[in-house]
Amino acid sequence: MKKLDYLLILLTVLLASCGMTQTVVTPESHTIPLSLSKMPASNIYINMDYGIRLNVTDKRASTAVLNKYDVNLFNTPRPQVSTYPDITSFVSESMRQYMQTMGFDLDSDISTDYMLQLEITQFQISLLSGMGWMGTVCFDLQIFDSNRKQVYPRTAITGRTSVNGGAKDFTSATQALNEAYVQALENIDWDRIAYFLRRAESPSAEKNKKVTGSGDTALEHTIIRWFVDSTPKGADIYWRVVSSTPDVKNTNQLYLGTTPYESTESFDIKGLTFNNSGDVQIEISCEKAGYASQKKRFNLRQAIEQKEISTKFNLVEE
Repeated sequence: MKKLDYLLILLTVLLASCGMTQTVVTPESHTIPLSLSKMPASNIYINMDYGIRLNVTDKRASTAVLNKYDVNLFNTPRPQVSTYPDITSFVSESMRQYMQTMGFDLDSDISTDYMLQLEITQFQISLLSGMGWMGTVCFDLQIFDSNRKQVYPRTAITGRTSVNGGAKDFTSATQALNEAYVQALENIDWDRIAYFLRRAESPSAEKNKKVTGSGDTALEHTIIRWFVDSTPKGADIYWRVVSSTPDVKNTNQLYLGTTPYESTESFDIKGLTFNNSGDVQIEISCEKAGYASQKKRFNLRQAIEQKEISTKFNLVEE
């Protein structure tokens, strides 16, 4: 009888347990509104010689917005957190607004614009028990010139902010993330970026920058005075490039005019740099019917430094 009672009790317990419904706690969903909570000083980088383009890519190892969620609440599931708008679109649009406010000329001229390459490596919030919400935003930043040559090495940029708040306080979480983003923007060395967008005052300040014909070098904006005379006057003069460096090609003769010839010209010699200009010469020929032709060569480095090519031919009758 005791055995039968035991079996009945066991059966009753099993039936009761089968009829019970298990309570499932559904994780809360939260959307963090991203915003540019602080603007920079305006018009501090106006009148740059070159424009700049911005390219933002998402290189995050983890796309989770909520990184750590350390709480001491019983049966509290990890919330599902997203952002609006999406992080890549927000960074691209808000950073353009940030740069334009400072005075940068974005998307000015594709042939001369520099490129700011920004990689998002972290964009997260964390809740640490007893410490509140922490926002972390990290970028990798590089600058390339118009020829896509890297001029600013890969640099890590980080912004971190802490805001007091509990596990349910997603207003504080939003504040922490948006403030961390602004701090990351403020930690970018904008002065150094602006440096690349200013043309050097003299070719010697950009020794290895090549002339490409796009007008983005100090050499192309260096004005050289030409003055060529002859006795007797009325002789035809020609000039050509004579190069001993593979970066600059020799050219055929080009007609300048008749003596006396005076003009101011800027250089448009492809491949020319200040450093290789010592290996390049300008040859000037003087010709007049009944007189022997004469030629003179001028070192281009010297001409650049003196900003002048000046000579006179004393022609000899044939």
